[in-house]
Amino acid sequence: MDSIERLKWRYAVKKFDREAILPKEKIDRLIHAFNLTATSYGLQPIRLVVLQNKSKQGELVKHSYGQKQVAQASHVLVICIETNVDKDYITQYFEKVKSVRGTSEKILNPFRESLINSFSKKHTKEIKQWATNQAYLAMGNLLTVCAVEGIDACPMEGFDPSAYDEFLELNSMHLSSVLVLPVGKRADDDFFSGLKKVRRDLEETIIRIE
Repeated sequence: MDSIERLKWRYAVKKFDREAILPKEKIDRLIHAFNLTATSYGLQPIRLVVLQNKSKQGELVKHSYGQKQVAQASHVLVICIETNVDKDYITQYFEKVKSVRGTSEKILNPFRESLINSFSKKHTKEIKQWATNQAYLAMGNLLTVCAVEGIDACPMEGFDPSAYDEFLELNSMHLSSVLVLPVGKRADDDFFSGLKKVRRDLEETIIRIE
């Protein structure tokens, strides 16, 4: 299948085959795809929790408004944001740039100082929203890669972030959960797998300017 056919194939799985476990190489590709996601300024204020533990997955159902996909899935990916995007965080990023690219301090310093100054003036809520936007970029990227790789998935906003944070001990890592993505293999009896995809016509969603 080409990329468009793969995107037509994917859907938000409502029931996973709980016996199907994704091979390590598939999960590794998702991990690398997450890490390669484009983010604002390249700062990557996001982290990915990869959960493969049926007992813990089962416990998360009650924090996911009863959505059983988190228990059935092969793995549950939890996209989180960094809660401390400050001067130290930004400085560490630029040290990484210097190490990887060998960029001189003379070139890096103006951009680094500009970002530090800009973020120091932002309210905590503003930084959280900015970081959350990057999490959605990552979700979109992962969904596309899932489609291309033939991995079934169910993107979820419907969960209790505070409960997830406590259960997965994310607070101690200065992280906050934003999105959940159970992945695996659709169950043969998932009714939704056979339904036609419903989308607006291209003429309604695309504006061509020539």
